[in-house]
This record gives sequence, structure tokens and C-alpha cells, in this order.
Amino acid sequence: MARIDLLLLHPPSVYDFRQKSIMYGPISDLIPSSPVFEMYPLGFLTMTSYLEARGFKVRIVNLALRMMNDLDFDVRTFLSRLKPHAIGIDLHWLPHAHGSIEIAKLARECHPDVPIIFGGLSSSYFHEELIQYPVVDYVLRGDAIEAQLYALLTKLRAGEPPAGVPNLTWKVDGKVQVNPLSTTPHPPEPVDLNPVQMIRMVLRYRDLQSVLPFNGWWQNPITAVFTVKGCAHECLTCGGSRQANRRINARHEPTFRSPENLVKNIVDIGRISKGPIFLVGDLYQAGEDYALETLTRLGKATINNEIIFEFFAMPSLSCLQAIDQNVVNWSLELSPESHSEALRKVQNEKFFYTNAEMERVIAAALKLRCHRLDVFFMIGLPEQTQRSVMETIDYCEQLFATSDPRLSCFISPMGPFADPGSQCFENPEKFGYTLFARTLEEHRELLVQPSWRSILNYETTVMSRDELVDVTYTAAAALNALKLRYGRINKGRGQAVAARIRQAAELETRLRLCSDSGVALDPHELELLRGEIHDFSVSTVCDKRELFWRRHVNNFKWLGILRALLFRS
Repeated sequence: MARIDLLLLHPPSVYDFRQKSIMYGPISDLIPSSPVFEMYPLGFLTMTSYLEARGFKVRIVNLALRMMNDLDFDVRTFLSRLKPHAIGIDLHWLPHAHGSIEIAKLARECHPDVPIIFGGLSSSYFHEELIQYPVVDYVLRGDAIEAQLYALLTKLRAGEPPAGVPNLTWKVDGKVQVNPLSTTPHPPEPVDLNPVQMIRMVLRYRDLQSVLPFNGWWQNPITAVFTVKGCAHECLTCGGSRQANRRINARHEPTFRSPENLVKNIVDIGRISKGPIFLVGDLYQAGEDYALETLTRLGKATINNEIIFEFFAMPSLSCLQAIDQNVVNWSLELSPESHSEALRKVQNEKFFYTNAEMERVIAAALKLRCHRLDVFFMIGLPEQTQRSVMETIDYCEQLFATSDPRLSCFISPMGPFADPGSQCFENPEKFGYTLFARTLEEHRELLVQPSWRSILNYETTVMSRDELVDVTYTAAAALNALKLRYGRINKGRGQAVAARIRQAAELETRLRLCSDSGVALDPHELELLRGEIHDFSVSTVCDKRELFWRRHVNNFKWLGILRALLFRS
């Protein structure tokens, strides 16, 4: 068996989701993964690239995906067959609070002498609580820990204590040690997301299923490229905002990749994949000169992949023209959160923009070669009422009526959790929130509740959890009807979504009544929910396929893959 210096495990949200009866709700309808949150963090790939370049052998195993796709997949048996020198488990997104600890328990049973390392955004936030679990030996804090992980593994290999490893929380004879957290204000270029590394790993361990990023990736092989570490924006609900980065990662200012490095990464991906490339982070956070240099380099590179740009503030019309001049295939994603300018100003006052400004951008983009323009709205904002949510749907109709079918709108609840580190989590009363969980263990307990109403860790002063759930289904049904009327989806898909919304809302109501009255749910309905992750919790607020990008007969460039494998760069 091939050597494994570090085994990286990605857990499901809830470990025993295949046995439990839980209605997860539409909490993942607008992201690539399912309610199991099987998409592992991109840090797995950057850590792999960094460590492999320095002689360590790394294996990624997406346990969540393996468990989803094979109901007979036995995690304990699988882990027992492996011989890792160290095990890494991500607790990046808080919905993995249950699964990550349970996987760590299994890993410890299978490999009692192998150190277990946690990392990720939520690990960093809850590091002092997390290290108290007996199965957790080390927690690496921060958002760019490749060098720290290498230092830790080197120490462990040499049998030396990791006292000098930055960002590390660890235990000595049961006593917790917290090493200083450091981040360099202007670090060297970040480690690239190297897609060829994934292919080499598949060949080395003869295991394709464990490396796939999420369910359906073969049909929708989107690749994300980060443009920045940190963020310039201070949205109240975001755990990746500027203030959250200060609190969790000691990153006081965003750090941007150089245009040269960013475009090189895009070109490398384009050599082996025809799939879309999503640029995570608004290019214009770093200023117009930065964005224009990036776009000019993209133009010289002649990339044919669809490039998806997201904007947090509204770009200038000259910016859109620069995109159109330099990128052959491009699309936009905008996230105004609400139609209400007043609510949008509460959410992000510093980078506030009006509806008129957004509508000018939409009109300009659709006059150019923009292939697709998605507009995202959210339920659960500060001061947002049920009436306001439905007025957002009215605004979607206005956008549909004044644009062509390239534009579509989406709405979903903020869920399942308000993000730790965000202002609404740190100061809930100030911003109109009530929280039902503050600690890691409290969130673990929420995740195994029978319905997503009970899983939510928040409600607002103007919308209870019941009202958040009710208005989500009402708004989703209304938006789905608009998409049918304005030709955004075909009749078959629209009718299927309408039926799922209706069935899910009815079941949620029965779950609520049973919970409130203390009466057990009908055994038949419990059986319907056992291991359920599709019928009532996927493609409810929209058809999941609406998020898929244009497909090719062959999504991959096999000659390019062969060249990359034979001639390592």
C-alpha cells in the first residue's frame, strides 16, 4: 500500500445521517453540495501541493461523498485498512460540528497512536473548546496554514514537541498550550490549487471516489480560484468578513494574489478542464488598477473556460467593458441580499449601493457578451420581515420583466447557522438576533434535531424560527412560479420544484406540530426521513440544476492531463 504521511478526512455534516430521520431543509440548495455538505475545503488541495513538494505523501478521502454514494460503505473498515502517520480532519464550516468529532472518534479507535489534527475556520474559532475533546490532539488556527502544517508534521516525524509551531493549540500531559497566532501582512504568493495533484493522487491510491469534490462534480466540474485571503467588506452576517477575519485569523487587511499568479492558476486549470472557473472574491476590492491588470493578462492568455466573476459592490461600466474585451466566456454573480436598500445598508453600510446602480450594471452586462447573470437574495437578515421577503420576490419579477432569460434570481435562508465571528453572532442583541447555540457542543446537538427549523441556531426580533421557515417556502414557491412565467426554467422542472416545496412545507408543519405537542411523528413519515437527503431537502427552493453551468460533451482535456502527468511543472 502506498505511503500516507497525512490522511486528510472530510466528514459529513452529521456522521450517522444514513440512519437518522432528519429533515435538513433547503440549507444547501444554492451551493454545489447537498445537506451532507460533502464539498471539502479547497485548503485540502493547497496543503497537498505544499506538502507533496516537500516530500510528504498526502491522501484526501471525502468520507461524506463516499457515504452518500454507497449506502454500504463502512467507514470503520475503510479507515482500519489505511496506515497513516498523521490524520487531518477539517472543521471548516460549522455544519460539520457533529460529523468531524464522530469521525475523529472512529479514527482514534482504528489508529490509537496516530496524532489527529484539526483545522479550518470553525476549528480556529472554537480551538480552545475543540482541543478539550480527548480525540483531538492538535488544532491549527488560521486561513493559510500550509507552512505551519509542514512544521508540525516535521516535528512529529522527528519526535520533537511542537512548542515553536505558530498558530498551534495542543496538549501536553492534558494541559492545553496555545502557541501565538501570526499572519504576515504581505505573505509570499499563496499555494496554487493544483488540479493535476488530484489526478496523481487518484492514480497513486487507485481511488477516484475519495477525491471528487462534491456529488455531481463530473456533470458540473466547476473549479474555484481564490483571489484574496480575507475580505474588505464588513457584512453583519458573514463569518468571512473583515471583522471576522481580524477576530479568527488575525488578518487585519485582505491579502490579494498578484494578477500574474492568479492568471497562471487559471491557465493551469484551463489546460486540463473545460469546466467553469469561479473567481472567489471581488476583483475590485484591490482597486481598479489591480482588476484591469488581471483582466489584461486574462486577455493575453486566451482562456476559453467560462470565467465567473462575483461582485460585492457594483463595478463600473468600464470594468464590465474590460471583462468583455478580455474574456471570451464570462458570467456575473451579484448578491444584493435584499431588494430593500434600507436593509442592504444595515447589512453592509460601507459598500452600500442602490437598486438603480445595480440595475444599470445588469443592463450593461446583458448588452455585452455576459452568458449568465445570477442575482442572490437571502432570508434572515437584520430587520427583515416576512412582508419584506415577499417584496423581494416582487422585485425579482421586475428584474425578469426588464431583462432577458440570461438573468435569474435565487433566494434561500441563512442557514443552518449564523456564522461564528460575524457581528450578528458576536453581538446578537445589538443587531436583532437571538441565538440558540454559542458553543461547539451546543451546535453539535442542534445538528441532530429532527427538522431544519430546530437546527437553525438563530431567529431575529422580527421573525421567529417558525416564521423564517414558513416564509422560505412561501417565497420559494412564488419565485418558482415567476421563473416558469418568465421562461427561466422549463415546465417540467418548475412543476417538480413546486411539488417538492409543497410536500416539504407540509411535512415541516407536521414535524413542528409533533414537536410542540410532544407527540411522536407517524412511523411511516419517520421512515420517509430515515437517511433522507434528497426528497425534502434538495431542489426545493430551486432546481439544483439551475446552478449548473454549460456542459461540454467532454468536460476534460485528456491530452492536457497526460502532458501534465508526464511533464511536471
